[in-house]
Amino acid sequence: MTFTPHGKHLIAGNWIAGDTTFSSQPAFGPEYDFALGRASDVDAAARAAEEAFWSFGYSSRSERAALLDAIADEIEARAKAITLIGTQETGLPEARLEGERGRTTGQLRLFADHIRKGDYLDRRHDPALPDRTPQPRPDLHMIQRPTGPVAVFGASNFPLAFSTAGGDTAAALAAGCPVVVKGHDAHPGTGEIIADAIHAAIQSCNIHPGVFSLIQGNDRAAGAALVQHPLIKAVGFTGSLAGGRALFDLCAARPEPIPFFGELGSVNPMFVFPSALETRGEDIARGWAASLTMGAGQFCTNPGILVLTEGPEAEAFVKTARAALVEVPPQTMLTDGIASAYQSGQAQMAATQGVHEVFTNQSGQRSASPNLFRTTAENWLQNPHLADEVFGPLGLIVIANSFPEMRELAENLEGQLTCTLHIEADDVQSAATLLPILERKAGRILANGFPTGVEVSETMVHGGPYPASTNFGATSVGTLSIRRFLRPVCYQNMPQDLLPQDINA
Repeated sequence: MTFTPHGKHLIAGNWIAGDTTFSSQPAFGPEYDFALGRASDVDAAARAAEEAFWSFGYSSRSERAALLDAIADEIEARAKAITLIGTQETGLPEARLEGERGRTTGQLRLFADHIRKGDYLDRRHDPALPDRTPQPRPDLHMIQRPTGPVAVFGASNFPLAFSTAGGDTAAALAAGCPVVVKGHDAHPGTGEIIADAIHAAIQSCNIHPGVFSLIQGNDRAAGAALVQHPLIKAVGFTGSLAGGRALFDLCAARPEPIPFFGELGSVNPMFVFPSALETRGEDIARGWAASLTMGAGQFCTNPGILVLTEGPEAEAFVKTARAALVEVPPQTMLTDGIASAYQSGQAQMAATQGVHEVFTNQSGQRSASPNLFRTTAENWLQNPHLADEVFGPLGLIVIANSFPEMRELAENLEGQLTCTLHIEADDVQSAATLLPILERKAGRILANGFPTGVEVSETMVHGGPYPASTNFGATSVGTLSIRRFLRPVCYQNMPQDLLPQDINA
């Protein structure tokens, strides 16, 4: 099918134009104008979502699963058009968009299967004990129930899998929560065509149209209005630390504070232990360079910091990593703003005392070339900003003088999405003393791998202590992410006919 964006919001089944517009800024191809969301648009979408909740929040699991499957089917029906507009807006290659589309539809279908099984409801029952002394026990049932309308913010770096119909939307709809999406201005046309797919699925399943709305915009007004709207009961966000923290503070300052599930950023440190460095240091260096530059380094699990102990093997590692990075050509970044921030981060790194350039490149207006720096663990500990994420293909090798200094570095890490250990059999004893520290720092810990690439599954945790995310007990990837949009409700001595249908389903 062909697709030309019309630039309107989708609010409760209606395409709504705006009095004010903004223009897209594609990497290549035509620009389009899009309606600029205002507080009145947010209010209309939130009110429609609340109205829809009274039916959708109490719908059957099979009805919601059918909707999720239908959305996946409608996305696949628009596959070629999605790839075309997505590559134009983001500069990402076709193969990446096609793979991400598969991940998006896979997430939707995974959640459909997940809620059909019903395990996520965590159903519990304490039968009444009328003869217990000194006090009888009442009959108690507990089950997870949907929280209400959810706000979702599209991510710049995943125009499909973390955006309009991405993991947050899939989890919320699976839970029974209507969704209002604030589209990302880096790919508004992609957001529009995905919204069209969701709209078609809602119609085919005869679902209340207020279950989904898309508000476009390229300023903060719509986002601020959305998280502060009294009918919104939770927020899912993937983006920058500064933007996420600002929205988190707005959620906390509401008369009724609500949970803000923000996935914000991480440097994803990798620790290379001595035997692993000696045995396969060159392979690790090449693998790290590939992971570091994948997708122009625009992954939240990009391994920006690598730690090893000093010695000739460490120097050989640096040389191998440099040689691998020299071969990586410039890559298009998602937006001009992201490219500018990458260049600023590179300049700040180069200007830091005690940081040495290994390989540097000047980047173009919207392109990024890899950059590699090195420093000592002592200097890293004295300069806290060296632990800040530089979003792009920039790597920092931190060389410790001993394992105790490597351990000290780990103890001073902030929260991370991932931490990685490269180890051999002789390293296990030392790694065992580091692991408890890393468990308190990250949501996912890898051995002998690279963190780019997040499996969507029952066991995945994509989150971590702040500033990696704003809620260390949650994940934004995998079926466990549905728990963010549910809350436990206990029913005491409730007649069977009044209990939720899922209690005994």
